[in-house]
Amino acid sequence: MGKPTGFLEFTRELPKKRATQERVHDYKEIELPHSEADSQKQAARCMDCGIPFCHNGCPLGNIIPEFNDAVYEQNWEYAYEILASTNNFPEFTGRICPAPCESSCVLGINKPPVAIEFIEKSIIEAAFARGQVQPNRPLKQTGKKVAVVGSGPAGLAAAAQLNKAGHTVTLFERADLIGGLLRYGIPDFKLEKWVIDRRLAVMEAEGIVFKTNTNVGVDIKAEALLEEFDLVLLTGGSTVPRDLPIPGRELKGVHFAMEFLSQQNKRVAERPVEADHQGAKYANGELLATDKNVVVIGGGDTGSDCVGTSNRHGAKSVTQIELLTKPPYERAESTPWPNWPMMLRTSTSHEEGCERKWSINTKAFIGDENGNLTALRLVDLDWKNENGRMQMVEVPGSERDIPCELALLAAGFLYPQRNGLLTDLGVEVDERGNVKSSNYQTNIPKVFAAGDMRRGQSLVVWAISEGREAARAADQYLMGESQLEAKARSFFATV
Repeated sequence: MGKPTGFLEFTRELPKKRATQERVHDYKEIELPHSEADSQKQAARCMDCGIPFCHNGCPLGNIIPEFNDAVYEQNWEYAYEILASTNNFPEFTGRICPAPCESSCVLGINKPPVAIEFIEKSIIEAAFARGQVQPNRPLKQTGKKVAVVGSGPAGLAAAAQLNKAGHTVTLFERADLIGGLLRYGIPDFKLEKWVIDRRLAVMEAEGIVFKTNTNVGVDIKAEALLEEFDLVLLTGGSTVPRDLPIPGRELKGVHFAMEFLSQQNKRVAERPVEADHQGAKYANGELLATDKNVVVIGGGDTGSDCVGTSNRHGAKSVTQIELLTKPPYERAESTPWPNWPMMLRTSTSHEEGCERKWSINTKAFIGDENGNLTALRLVDLDWKNENGRMQMVEVPGSERDIPCELALLAAGFLYPQRNGLLTDLGVEVDERGNVKSSNYQTNIPKVFAAGDMRRGQSLVVWAISEGREAARAADQYLMGESQLEAKARSFFATV
């Protein structure tokens, strides 16, 4: 414990953000540069608890008190060594993770928690600046060939770990660039794409082969894939979006959020805006929010990203609506520490301008004679507890139409795309439509699955954890044992 009284002396401080009136005119990251002294001060707030609940709250099992102590001591090399032992991509989680570890911080019981995500980002950026992040080719090759299908965080983590084990790894991606939703789903103002490219350069130097514009199941048939590779790991993600089948759904102006977001990421990257993040051709042309009344249907992070992007397009107005009731401003009693808290979260996109509404249901999309969206028909909801279950009831007389020329559906994803590769391989799916597996292995012995495709839509940090764990299971299948790091277990996993 670097500074026993640090949590009493210092308050939680995060990096300053660029002014809203400045940042809405570009797609650069929002946070301003910070000093290593700022990181040291925040690391000093860690109490080095006897039982580190933060460690338990992190899906990766990051060894948080130890790297906090190293940062306080300004031993950046050791801090990076600790962090990299459990997390392949701190530069991603340090920018876009909701930090469940912070919700479990013991200091957070009665004070603002330790700024773990900020410290994590500080460690990896210091490591790159000091030249500590270097390619590490495996000393010995096993002669086994592994195909990883899907280049999101789960696929990238799995590829890195399997390559480390000495297998020859080829990672397939149907889009034109590697990264999955990191590339074409997360806006640049949250994650600039040079961050991905910097990491990919390291992975390529380590021997991993990337193949883009390759739709496995179409360009390479499932049978050929199984013949060529000793093991196939599916990490394609949960890509089928939740639709809203109400009157007027066919109108021009009603679109899935990911179509809108991926198009903008392509513009920023100066790539052709021709196909979506899944490689499919856009059926509706280019989507822009400029001078339009935009309504984002869905209150999660994807909806928030649509808000920020719409503001940068110069939308006339931006409204975000949510079926559920407005969360409390502080941690709800139903989610006590150290659980992930139910509470109101205001993103940087919301700060830039957005009207937010809760307990709202969309009844219909309204259009003109040319088939263009002009309005949304909404109704207020009352949520009532009936026999232990919450039921929504429409408020009489609350139905009304609001102007809308662009409606973005941001209600999450259901399950992975089944037609094509999954069907051809013959893998089983569970009751939710996700790929069914036992210890990451499907009903086809040499086919494994990880990430959102296996566990359902989730966080980037969970995807990385899935990729690492699946790689270890795959390595054990191929070699009979594995020297890859097992997930760092918490105190609670041993009792």
